[in-house]
Amino acid sequence: METAWTHTTVLLSEAVDALLGATDAADPAANPWPASAAPVFVDATFGRGGHSRLMLSRLPANARLIAFDKDPDALAEAATITDPRFSIRHQGFSHLGELPPASVAGVLLDLGISSPQVDNPARGFSFRGEGPLDMRMDTTRGQSVAEWLAHAELDEILEVIRDYGEERFAGAIAKAIVARRQAGFAISTTTELARIVADAVKTREPGKDPATRTFQAFRIYINAELEELQQALAATLKVLQPGGRLVVISFHSLEDRIVKQFLAKHSREVFDRRAPFAAPQVMQFKVLARIRPGAAEVAANPRSRSAIMRVAERLAPATTEPRA
Repeated sequence: METAWTHTTVLLSEAVDALLGATDAADPAANPWPASAAPVFVDATFGRGGHSRLMLSRLPANARLIAFDKDPDALAEAATITDPRFSIRHQGFSHLGELPPASVAGVLLDLGISSPQVDNPARGFSFRGEGPLDMRMDTTRGQSVAEWLAHAELDEILEVIRDYGEERFAGAIAKAIVARRQAGFAISTTTELARIVADAVKTREPGKDPATRTFQAFRIYINAELEELQQALAATLKVLQPGGRLVVISFHSLEDRIVKQFLAKHSREVFDRRAPFAAPQVMQFKVLARIRPGAAEVAANPRSRSAIMRVAERLAPATTEPRA
């Protein structure tokens, strides 16, 4: 019998409230778009559909919701939604820029991995159970972590662990991985990798498995998660219409730093000191909020404890007169 892997959506109502810009969450009529409009929203990380389902319950009859996801399991879950306003694309959110310019009223990015991906050993994301060392979000394409480790150079492995895992023992772990490969032993399962890391890490953070940072690093690398996030954020400048909302939920510092820096860059006027009479680069976003899960949510779902949600609004293009 196949296990039904479950997922608890983090910041569910907070994210949808922020995305739709509702003044009254209990009253869809309070949403700030004209009755004649046909707003388009994007759930760029469908996952198991928690955010999408709540959005559909709140959107007007003439709205559209477009979802993106690379995971075949997510696509299977999406197929259970029969609402004609909903569609999903088997693509990563880096393809967001393929939507028409200024066509979207809101974009939601719920980053990281879902509980079913972590809890199912067959996906290879977790060191807590034996499974193939895979970690691909999209199991229909690309190389697995095991395939990459079979040929990656020492320096490349070290850089990935150091830069994406922020692991201070990156050098020792990388050397241990290469040494095992050179001894003729393939690293093909999650437990094999976890043992190698545990033997190489000299000290452990209280309550954290020594393999945590290495597994995070390999997952981020093999799925090009940070590069895809940067592409998607850049695409929001094109696809969001004036007044459209951007909502991003991140779960670790590398993701949140990229989001924070992107919003900081595009939420201020920038003057070119080399051309003092030129019009400045105008603000393109207004930052609205930074939200963390409440104590009750963290108690009910400990995996939510590291989440940070940032909310911004796309500003209308402005014509700035040259400074006198």
